Amino acid sequence: MYRSHNCGELNASHINTEVTLAGWVQKSRDKGFMSWVDLRDRYGITQLIFDSERTDGKVFEKARSLGREFVIQVRGKVIERESKNPNMATGDIEILVSELNVLNEALLPPFTIEDETDGGEELRMKYRYIDIRRNPVKNSLLFRHKVAMEVRKYLSAQDFCEVETPYLIKSTPEGARDFVVPSRMNPGQFYALPQSPQTFKQLLMVGGMDKYFQIVKCFRDEDLRADRQPEFTQIDCEMAFVEQEDILDTFEGLTRHLLKEIKGVDVEKFPRMTYDHAMKTYGNDKPDIRFKMEFGELNQVAQHKEFSVFNAAELVVGIAAPNCGEMTRKEIDALIEWVKRPQIGASGMVYVKCNADGTFKSSVDKFYDQDDLQKWAEATQAKAGDMIFILSGNANKTRTQLSALRMELATRLGLRKPDEFAPLWVVDFPLLEFDEESGRYHAMHHPFTSPKPEDMSLLETNPGKVRANAYDMVLNGNEIGGGSIRIHDKETQALMFKYLGFTEEEARNQFGFLMDAFQFGAPPHGGLAFGLDRLVAILGGQETIRDFIAFPKNNSGRDVMIDAPSNINPVQLNELQIKLDLKL
Repeated sequence: MYRSHNCGELNASHINTEVTLAGWVQKSRDKGFMSWVDLRDRYGITQLIFDSERTDGKVFEKARSLGREFVIQVRGKVIERESKNPNMATGDIEILVSELNVLNEALLPPFTIEDETDGGEELRMKYRYIDIRRNPVKNSLLFRHKVAMEVRKYLSAQDFCEVETPYLIKSTPEGARDFVVPSRMNPGQFYALPQSPQTFKQLLMVGGMDKYFQIVKCFRDEDLRADRQPEFTQIDCEMAFVEQEDILDTFEGLTRHLLKEIKGVDVEKFPRMTYDHAMKTYGNDKPDIRFKMEFGELNQVAQHKEFSVFNAAELVVGIAAPNCGEMTRKEIDALIEWVKRPQIGASGMVYVKCNADGTFKSSVDKFYDQDDLQKWAEATQAKAGDMIFILSGNANKTRTQLSALRMELATRLGLRKPDEFAPLWVVDFPLLEFDEESGRYHAMHHPFTSPKPEDMSLLETNPGKVRANAYDMVLNGNEIGGGSIRIHDKETQALMFKYLGFTEEEARNQFGFLMDAFQFGAPPHGGLAFGLDRLVAILGGQETIRDFIAFPKNNSGRDVMIDAPSNINPVQLNELQIKLDLKL
């Protein structure tokens, strides 16, 4: 038996108990006649004491030679600690060691295994197995486990059945790029790793499973950001014989359950917001509604003077930053430079100070009087003491730029509180979006999303106006889940493929199996997928997902720990009948 107890459970009730512990040496302190070692495992830290009078001489000398991260086993008696540590669960006791076994020596780690470490991110990712020993990473992984268990508990209680779907599937042309896997047994042919189990969960509905879920790995070969990984995990769900409201009610319930069980937070309201309203009011389809700063459109009250910048703009729009009226010119100039960065792309910014006496001071006083600025304040809901920031230009670009500024200001003002949760549903997305490069429409979500029944006639005359029977759940400015009611009959699905530019032959080659299944009694069905990585990060009070993944990739999609991706042995390439032309 390597251990009788873990390093986090012993307390004063165990005094005089003989115990066996095992773990890693966190640190040691040697006073010559007495040594202390902090022994760490996943559950906590226990202090060991080696005394020249009470400890065997050989054991005492061995203890003095222990290095950081040595793996050891000790036996000894629990005794009361003279200098208690109220900050430790085991701070009332220590172990007077009688036997010490070194199970494995260790090199000096490349960074300190402490909550606040001296290791940079790339170094810690290279030695991720060591980084996991640190409390912040370890606790993030335990937190992820807790969330996953609560998901399974809730969905199982709602009669959902967890079903595994294949990882080696067929490549499809929609969505992000696939990761492809060559088949040795079928030379020249390839599997693809799934971007989602979309078609399989629909087939499970055809199969009568009724309520399906799966916590599943998905893969997308796309550009990376801090909150994206080439492989990620979804809580994937599908239900038969449902309408949109049934699905929204079910997953509001799941979200309420997680917030209550994980964070102790009760959430009553899940507001509904149309896609058009979200874009017009917040500049994006995943607004953070923990704070206001709603957009105020100013075309009618700003394009009647001689200010050519506004007059030439498709959209003039502003936001009121609360209690920012005392910002210095230096601070304002810094914000102007922030929006002019290439990542944002604005050409400039106009500002208006809302003074406490009801007057206004702006950067365009030459063109606008106090009555004009009063109207701007009304349109942006600005109050005395606020600052109005205004951008102008192409409507879509300007809304995106102002949305980024809104989030940046909220961060600087401390309005994005990690312990505050504001979920909402965004509904009525466009079914299709036009791609200028390819000159055709693409599915905004995927080609299996059902149009709103009342918009079906617009497919022929005005496809860009057709709304999807689709919905996203947004939490604190992040899309944490999305789904739709699916098409469940062959004729409508064939029509959708037609409007997406598929020939009948292309549609048959890619999705013939699904079209065939629809002919054997497909029920009305729909579903939703949560991004588990992102959901866990938000519940954990973080913006990025990396520390909630055991072995993440870096921003280049590389695993620097195992050095992947890597070259393949020429023998393997030959077996796969693949020839590489690196000049391409």
